[in-house]
Amino acid sequence: MTPEEIVSIGKIGATAVLGLSALGSALGSGTAALAAIGSWKKCYAQNKLAPFMLVAFIGAPLSQTIYGFIVMLFILNASAAGAFWAGLLGAGLFGGIAMGASAWLQGRAGAAAADALAETGQGAANYFMALGVIETVALFVLAFIYQAVKI
Repeated sequence: MTPEEIVSIGKIGATAVLGLSALGSALGSGTAALAAIGSWKKCYAQNKLAPFMLVAFIGAPLSQTIYGFIVMLFILNASAAGAFWAGLLGAGLFGGIAMGASAWLQGRAGAAAADALAETGQGAANYFMALGVIETVALFVLAFIYQAVKI
C-alpha cells in the first residue's frame, strides 16, 4: 500500500472517531437537555427556584467530542508516519463508537440527575460522581488508543 493510501485510510479513521464521538455528545446532551427543560418547567409550575446547575448535566457529554478530536490528531500523526492502515481505521471506528456511547449514556444519566436534583434539591455531588465514572470510559479509550497508534 502506498503512503498516500495509508494517509487516506488514516483520515477515514480520524474523521470516524471525531464524528462518532460528536454524535454521542449530541445525543447525550440532547437527552439531558430535554430532562432539564422538563425539570425547570416543573419548578416554575410549583413556584420553586429552578436550579441553574442542571446546565452542567446538559454539558457533561460534550467533553467526549474533545477526546475524539485528540484521538483524531493521534491517528492523523500515525498515518503520516506510515502506521498500519487497518489499525488506524479500527482505532477510529471502534474508538469513536466507544466514546460516543459513553457520551450518550452520560447524557441519559445526566437526564436522571437533572430530574432528581430539581425535585429534591439534593445529591448533586453524587450525581456528578456517577457522570464522572461514565466519562472515565472515554478517557480510557483516549489513553489506550494513544498507546495503540503511537509510532
